[in-house]
Amino acid sequence: MSLFDRFVGHLFKRGDMTIILADGTVRRFGSPDPALKPVTIRFLDKGVPGFIATNPHLHAAEAFMDGRLVIEQGDIRDLVDLVRANGRWEEARVTLRGTLRNLIRDRLRARVQSFNWAGRSKANVAHHYDLNDRLYDLFLDADRQYSCAYFTDPGNSLDQAQADKKAHIAAKLHLKPGLRVLDIGCGWGGMALYLNRVADVEVLGITLSEEQLKVARRRAAEAGVSDRVKFELIDYRQLDGAFDRIVSVGMFEHVGVPQYPAFFLKCRDLLAIDGVMLLHTIGRLGGPGKTDAFTLKYIFPGGYNPALSEITGASEQARMMVSDVETLRIHYALTLDRWYDRTMAAKDAIVALYDERFFRMWTFYLAGARAAFLHGNLCNYQIQYVRDRRALPITRDYMGEAERRLAEPPLS
Repeated sequence: MSLFDRFVGHLFKRGDMTIILADGTVRRFGSPDPALKPVTIRFLDKGVPGFIATNPHLHAAEAFMDGRLVIEQGDIRDLVDLVRANGRWEEARVTLRGTLRNLIRDRLRARVQSFNWAGRSKANVAHHYDLNDRLYDLFLDADRQYSCAYFTDPGNSLDQAQADKKAHIAAKLHLKPGLRVLDIGCGWGGMALYLNRVADVEVLGITLSEEQLKVARRRAAEAGVSDRVKFELIDYRQLDGAFDRIVSVGMFEHVGVPQYPAFFLKCRDLLAIDGVMLLHTIGRLGGPGKTDAFTLKYIFPGGYNPALSEITGASEQARMMVSDVETLRIHYALTLDRWYDRTMAAKDAIVALYDERFFRMWTFYLAGARAAFLHGNLCNYQIQYVRDRRALPITRDYMGEAERRLAEPPLS
């Protein structure tokens, strides 16, 4: 226990943390904090402390998933929140020497972890997005938007916030009727169908998920717009054509650092000279880093959330001009709160689809991601690109005007 005691004692300063060992011994750490719920956990066998201490980021999750770590007061969201609140990104001590050393190490690790050639990319996508269709129905909004929502009011419902996200993005695309739009990583088709509906544009959505493709094509057929909103199973690297607008939401996280220059060169080739591109991606505050072991193993193999410098460094090589950048700092934490609540409410249905271990894995994933956006180094970036500096109005007023015009009630 000595290694574990030192680790836990150093970690918990804020919040009330109680650990009950397998022999009944009770250890208490930290101090009460009104912003953090008290948490009590129990280890069901004596090997758990040592197991967690050897690789905390992965083994704590696996101990929870396997039922060796049981939460008796609070839930996994409360536990992860308590842990991450004791190491907030904004409060970390920074030294130049450590920063340079870590930067070199993390750059190399990120490149190795996220080297996604075409075949590997498809397999990685299938690992997560080809799960049982019913799972996503249980915790997403009615339009199946599986990316950060946009909360014009923190109290808004998930469906309203996702509707507002689509309007927010559409406004930045500066759409006009008849334009041809490419949606890279189109998911289940919600964004493509929305753009067609509100702006009278033609859209091609591309995906590597066979399950998403089936749903997207069915939705287009049901809406009677299959001739104007089309979906294809194709890697962006294999696509040819010319588009007035390009939008990519929640896909860039799967591109991989080594492929960034090729991604932006391909987007430049596909984008009209007077075209506009909007990239919406999870990103990391500060410099390059690495993907945690739990996420790589269980959730997004090959995934990586880039630093802003990594995105713009690659796009600069392709002479894609950054025309606007917005950092969404809290919005994904609010989104994940809603997803987590819906997942908990659907526990019986999810366990019936999979099993208890999967349910615990999924809740750990959602809770961990929420805490990373609330306390850690994750955020969302929306980056607008043009090839020609005259492609857009010279002030941002058009965005607000279009957003107000495009706003509509959420799907139900």
